[in-house]
Amino acid sequence: MKRILIVGAAWVGDAVLAQPLFSALRATSPEVHLTVMGPRWTHGVLRRMPEVDALLDHPFPHGRLDLPGRWRLGRTLRSEGFDQAIVLPNSWKSALVPWFAKIPRRTGFIGEQRHWLLNDARRLNPERLPLMMQRFLSLANPQGQCPEPLPHPRLVMDPESQSRTLERLNLSRAHPIAILCPGAEYGPAKRWPAAHFAQVARQWMSQGWQIWILGSAKDHPVGAEIVRLVPAPVQNLCGITALEEAVDLMALAQRVVTNDSGLMHVAAALGRPLVALFGSSSPQFTPPLSAQARVLRLGLPCSPCFQRTCPLVHLNCLNLLGPEQVLASFPDPT
Repeated sequence: MKRILIVGAAWVGDAVLAQPLFSALRATSPEVHLTVMGPRWTHGVLRRMPEVDALLDHPFPHGRLDLPGRWRLGRTLRSEGFDQAIVLPNSWKSALVPWFAKIPRRTGFIGEQRHWLLNDARRLNPERLPLMMQRFLSLANPQGQCPEPLPHPRLVMDPESQSRTLERLNLSRAHPIAILCPGAEYGPAKRWPAAHFAQVARQWMSQGWQIWILGSAKDHPVGAEIVRLVPAPVQNLCGITALEEAVDLMALAQRVVTNDSGLMHVAAALGRPLVALFGSSSPQFTPPLSAQARVLRLGLPCSPCFQRTCPLVHLNCLNLLGPEQVLASFPDPT
């Protein structure tokens, strides 16, 4: 049995975009054993990928070298008998553990002078592989090719976990469910205003929809602000679900409105009808990959700036993107 270690992405959305790679590796060799090593906060989505056999924690914070710690982890992994490592991040630090582990084949893109850590180093052609998902997927093929048509990421919810979560949170499926995702870990320049989310919620609740707000504990304050602005019960679930529980709840949504965030990719990978709002970022590299997804952006001259906060202070790229545009993006209720 071939054993492959994947050094996974550090962001939840990027972890979702790696799923087609895992599927391709499984299709090439059905008996392959896939272990993904990534930050603990990404494990929730990885648990909803049936292709993944095992998870390892990657305990090194962003920007921290900790060379002795990486050496110890690599030495520990020598006994696992991995045949290949595929390194998804482009940093040289990300390639250290497989090298310390003496894994025979170490695959990844050339970057940050790390070619000496990889013996299956690929040269990236951004024009041929414009999407992050394509770049990940190409690493499954020795020639660096991607299949056509391109597969989309896919997550699989857990029915038993979903039922337990509904019961624990006292949630009902009696009315159609719309989910709002007002957070974005990268920074406020990617966050649509709470007042705009609230206006969408008010309109849909008047039509008989129930509104759930999903996000991390950091998103709870903006969720609370939306609740305050809506004169009807809204479920603020930010910070009270594990990531895999959020995946299971997202699978129930008939409408999703989301910033450019990890949950945007979760909704897309579950095939949920969604509108994704882009301001400071661009959908050219990491769009929501689903036929059910629609991207809304104004395309102002100052956008995308890729900044965490608006350098011009006004954040017009999102403030001027009105709720009516989101509402018009979904079909009228039947």
